[in-house]
Amino acid sequence: MTNDSTTLLLGGRIYTPSSPDATALAVSGGTVVWVGQDAPARALHPDATVVDLDGAFVAPAFVDAHVHATATGLHLTGLDLTRVRGAGELLAAVRAAVAAAPGQVLLAHGWDESAWTDPRLPGRAELDDAAGTTPVYLSRVDVHSALVSTALIDLAPEARVGEGFSADGPLTRDAHHKVRAAARAAISPQQRTAAQRAFLAEAAARGIVGVHECGGPDIAAQDDFAGLLALAAEPGLPEVVGYWGELGGLDTARALGAHGVAGDLFVDGALGSRTAALSSPYADEPGTSGALYADAAGIGEHLASCTEAGLQAGFHVIGDAAVAEVVEGFRLAEKEVGQRALAARHHRLEHLEMVTADQARVLAGWGVVASVQPLFDDAWGGDAGMYAERLGADRAAGLNPFATLAAEGVVLAFGSDSPVTALDPWAAVRAAVHHHTPAARLSARAAFTAHTRAGHRAAGVNDGVTGSLVPGAPAHYAIWDATDLVVATADTRVQRWSTDPRSGVPPLPRLDPGAPLPKCLRTVRAGTVIYDQFTSAS
Repeated sequence: MTNDSTTLLLGGRIYTPSSPDATALAVSGGTVVWVGQDAPARALHPDATVVDLDGAFVAPAFVDAHVHATATGLHLTGLDLTRVRGAGELLAAVRAAVAAAPGQVLLAHGWDESAWTDPRLPGRAELDDAAGTTPVYLSRVDVHSALVSTALIDLAPEARVGEGFSADGPLTRDAHHKVRAAARAAISPQQRTAAQRAFLAEAAARGIVGVHECGGPDIAAQDDFAGLLALAAEPGLPEVVGYWGELGGLDTARALGAHGVAGDLFVDGALGSRTAALSSPYADEPGTSGALYADAAGIGEHLASCTEAGLQAGFHVIGDAAVAEVVEGFRLAEKEVGQRALAARHHRLEHLEMVTADQARVLAGWGVVASVQPLFDDAWGGDAGMYAERLGADRAAGLNPFATLAAEGVVLAFGSDSPVTALDPWAAVRAAVHHHTPAARLSARAAFTAHTRAGHRAAGVNDGVTGSLVPGAPAHYAIWDATDLVVATADTRVQRWSTDPRSGVPPLPRLDPGAPLPKCLRTVRAGTVIYDQFTSAS
């Protein structure tokens, strides 16, 4: 199915605000032209190509507002460390991977010692014994520290004098950035392109029609970023909106074809690696409060210059000290360019995990979009999770306050930060609905909107229809094998579920913990199928 003729979807369950009980959808020229019931659909479009949905669920396709395509593709096609549960298993996996691909640099991702039975990390001598002369880069799940072999350090000798270098343990901060750059530089162009294709195929198979690539000089080289954008320009793939995160990087971003000078422009690091900048020390390592990579003056200057250039700016910001620095940076930028101009650009903040209601309120006044990741709380929240280990239970309970951000008027756009968490948008929606902290939870409808329509809005598409299934909207949708559809109605005390269509709210799949999540059968971008496992009866 392409987008050059009228296609009529019949006999399904269509998620649309225009008709909660719609069963039919007509698409022509890549645009939704009609939504309603089957009988009038057939009468209005007698010559259309008919797709018999046989009860399948059709909804706006997802947008992932924060990804790292090459790293995810390498994770999908190479060594996966997310299931490793100890130093011995990790070393055995490295030894096997090196033997299977001799002469190639080994990049692997996903170890998380907080989930191990014994949190002891292997030393560099142990890793060298497993790797031999192979350069090895093994990123922690948060991608803000890595275990590396001596052969890799030899490719980036300046790392030995960089901040965050360790003679035996994982590298963090500047030392980590240097070895990561060396590891990426050692990847062949063919290996990189194959990884990017694997990523885009996986995104499409998950019902995702668009992703926001958060690149930058500390993430990957310019040719990696440019190669991804060139690849995504091919037909039949998800859209890639590229952000290049570099202070003073306006000219570079323009030359690369970036949508904005934003994304992973680091104000601080990550909680798991104890590099997120805190106002008081880490509970499990009182000798550190993390790392601050940018100050308010630099943040404000970047915001002002991007505003004047008509581009989106943005920052990676997690810890409360980093959030305070960003807020002050916005205040400085407002003095330079004015509130109205600053708000008009809808600058982005990635992650924004430790933010107060007062800060959310002023950020909303500056038109800020919060690009957030619900699966962070799913993986690390709760009384016994990594957040509580790093911060203590009281501080941890305030992380990722989605409901507070939304209530104060901040636009929420959901993403995965893949490969940090999986490309699994329905799981992310469920995680937001069932946040470990009840006061932070969103309704299913709000969470779904944050992962669909808001993703387009975060990239500057604010026409009022894109990301929804209404006449005039681009035909970005996915067909799902879903069981019960229910209406979630928010209440101040409980989460109530209803199957009553008289509510006027379009129903969504059941998102109870443990319930099976929908399976993607087909993904369509602007009327063109980019993933297909659906068998139509017609």
